[in-house]
Amino acid sequence: MEEMTKTDKRLVDKATAALRQAYAPYSEFRVGAALLTEDGEIVTGCNVENASYGLTNCAERTAIFKAVSDGVRKFTSIAIVVDTTEGVGAPCGACRQVLNEFNADMRVIMANTAGDYKISSVSELLPDSFGANYLENREIVRPE
Repeated sequence: MEEMTKTDKRLVDKATAALRQAYAPYSEFRVGAALLTEDGEIVTGCNVENASYGLTNCAERTAIFKAVSDGVRKFTSIAIVVDTTEGVGAPCGACRQVLNEFNADMRVIMANTAGDYKISSVSELLPDSFGANYLENREIVRPE
């Protein structure tokens, strides 16, 4: 298994702190994320549930949206920590697609509160992904 770097450990610590802010009254499944920007800043996020389950937002997307809303667009790593002692916090399909939008080579550290972890990349988690390259050189047709 690939060893965690000092930066990875710092991200996991920040993601663990972020999961304590999770709003998860329905599933009680708390998740935290810590996103490392290209400039070395860390942006955190947690899952935010909603009684209309489809409107729930994952920790990974919360962190990305929070960073983007502050003008940040370049990310190198993300740590995702789930509040469990079994399994690690793998991103859902929607989060994988959103992460891919910003960096297919982003390092993804998936962990739980027991200290178990797995390290991957967005491209490994979302092979043959759809991205902006499919939209290049296309004429945009707008309805009149």
